[in-house]
Amino acid sequence: MEAADAAELISEIKEERAEAEATEKFRNMAALIIAIMAMLLAVGSLGGGNATDDMVYGNIKASDTWAFYQAKNVRQTAYRIAADRLEVELADPSVNATERRAMEVQLQKYRETVARYDNEPDPQAPADSLKGEGKQQLAAQARSFEAIRERASDQDGNFDYSEVFLQLAIVLGSVAILASSRAVLTLSLVLGAIGAVLMINGFFLLFPLPI
Repeated sequence: MEAADAAELISEIKEERAEAEATEKFRNMAALIIAIMAMLLAVGSLGGGNATDDMVYGNIKASDTWAFYQAKNVRQTAYRIAADRLEVELADPSVNATERRAMEVQLQKYRETVARYDNEPDPQAPADSLKGEGKQQLAAQARSFEAIRERASDQDGNFDYSEVFLQLAIVLGSVAILASSRAVLTLSLVLGAIGAVLMINGFFLLFPLPI
């Protein structure tokens, strides 16, 4: 073998080694990126599960509280009707004094009950608390549960889309390793970044989803 041929062979071996090292480095980097995206997917899945639980909780509590509110409203209406009937009877001049006094006492009780059904805060709770069983307190409680449900629903949408993007990114990352394709890995990184942003938005709701 001539010296020129030997030098060319050595050069080819070096190039092959350099290419193999570059390929191995690329695959290691892609594997690390996939591992990070898998970690983000796990965190997003946990957040999505919690958001679903909050959504169900808020929906059930809001429904139960509004049902209690409606029951209160029905009873209050019954007392109002009874009070109106007594007022009509009191207008009758033929009612004797004893009956009139008893009817006036009963009418006062009806009116107090109607007022209590409207506003009955918990005496043990702070003045600005939503606790209590009056219609005002129940309506405020129901709306607070609805707010929990709506926020959880917004979070759940972000987590759902985040999982889709991260799963696609992981699949493309695996393809990039097999094909040693930087273009595919770049696409995987873009999808992964979108998924990560959506996951963060799922926790903090920094911006509304455009869809």
